[in-house]
Amino acid sequence: MDQLVIASKAYSSRLLVGTGKYKDFDETRRAVEASGAEIVTVAIRRTNIGQDASQPSLLDALPPSQYTYLPNTAGCYTADEAIRTLRLARELLDGHSLVKLEVLGDPQSLYPNVVETLKAAEVLVKDGFQVMVYTSDDPIIAKQLEDIGCVAIMPLASLIGSGMGILNPWNLQIIIDRIKVPVVVDAGVGTASDAAIAMELGCDAVLMNTAIAGAENPVLMASAMKKAVEAGREAYLAGRMPKKIYTASPSSPTTGMIGT
Repeated sequence: MDQLVIASKAYSSRLLVGTGKYKDFDETRRAVEASGAEIVTVAIRRTNIGQDASQPSLLDALPPSQYTYLPNTAGCYTADEAIRTLRLARELLDGHSLVKLEVLGDPQSLYPNVVETLKAAEVLVKDGFQVMVYTSDDPIIAKQLEDIGCVAIMPLASLIGSGMGILNPWNLQIIIDRIKVPVVVDAGVGTASDAAIAMELGCDAVLMNTAIAGAENPVLMASAMKKAVEAGREAYLAGRMPKKIYTASPSSPTTGMIGT
């Protein structure tokens, strides 16, 4: 079976989904179920997973016994903020070490601050965290993060929440070719075709939130994304035909035709 392996654990689904921006936890649960995802991200600074015992908890809607939680540092703008946030997450989730690191550069673009990201990654890896890291599509930075010890590299396709799709497939291809740990496209996916293209390029997985939660019908879009990721992966494994510029090639045989 063609499985995704992150930090020595195998997953059947190559679609990772966020849990924010839904109208309530019930819609979150239904969308995640429709997506088939086994890994779900949670913004520790924005979502209740036990910090407030008086409020509904995401843990009730998506039991940790059924899903791998990926706490992330959404909303952090410095390495220190991100490190503190993930240490809190580890306490709340009983020693859970698999995390998503993101350190943002500014509140308008939400583009990653790669300098602070590198600093935080180094500290977190030494502290025993298994770090999946959101970063730019710079192949040099991606390699440095892998060398630090991150267990997955997560380059953006385009800006977070933009829905613009993959704007620079060439940089993604360089990263895919050079990085040995899983490459997960993170941010910018808008619709199913974007997810399929990412997988056809050879990405190991796709992570998305707004593309599903921001759709008119999030549950139906989650189902579409599941199919797109699966189709894209199969197409990649199958190996596409070569492109032939200015050259036509008939689909049916040209020998043994009637009348020849």
